[in-house]
Amino acid sequence: MYRVLEALDELGAIVEEARGVPMTAGCMVPRGDVLELIDDIKDAIPGELDDAQDVLDARDGMLREAKEHAESMVANATAEADSRLHHARSEADRLLADAKAQADRMVGEARAHSERMVGEAREEANRINSTAKREYEASTGRAKAEVDRLIESGNISYEKAVQEGLKEQQRLVSETEVVQTAHAEATRMIDSAHTEADRLRGECDIYVDTKLAEFEDQLNGTLRSVSRGRHQLRTAAGTHDYAQRSA
Repeated sequence: MYRVLEALDELGAIVEEARGVPMTAGCMVPRGDVLELIDDIKDAIPGELDDAQDVLDARDGMLREAKEHAESMVANATAEADSRLHHARSEADRLLADAKAQADRMVGEARAHSERMVGEAREEANRINSTAKREYEASTGRAKAEVDRLIESGNISYEKAVQEGLKEQQRLVSETEVVQTAHAEATRMIDSAHTEADRLRGECDIYVDTKLAEFEDQLNGTLRSVSRGRHQLRTAAGTHDYAQRSA
């Protein structure tokens, strides 16, 4: 390939250095040199082509091998995936069947257990109901007897209380008449006491006024006596002072 390029470069240099033909676009080149270069190119091209063909053949072989390897890998992967998928489906079907069987078994056991519990609960409810009914009837009988006894006792107590109430009422009525009479007598005595007190208060006021008047007269007489005594004392004192001043 290098020789071909070198010959082409030399051929281009010859053409560029060739003398031109007047009045034309042509040029004059050395025929021998050009033909020699052309022969070199012809000789070199088959080898280069063979090398290129070898490279192309090697590339095609590598591509073919890569494609075959890829197809083999894809086929192996597809087969492996199909195998695993089939195994997974089989395992899933087995697990699903086992789970369904276990679920059916558990449902059956739960149903049997629930039916057994319901039966036991129903029997226990019937027993409790019977016991409660018997206790209710017994309690009702005792309560009815107690109620009858209490009613009878209450009636007796009521009759006794009514009789005692009537007696107490009669007694209170009698006592009320006595109380009314006593109250009237007390009112009369109070009024008489007020009247007597007013009379005594009047007499006492007259007596006190009389005594105060007498005491006033006595005080007035005493005051007059005291006044005369003081006057006499003052008069005697003045005469005595005059006598002393004259002496």
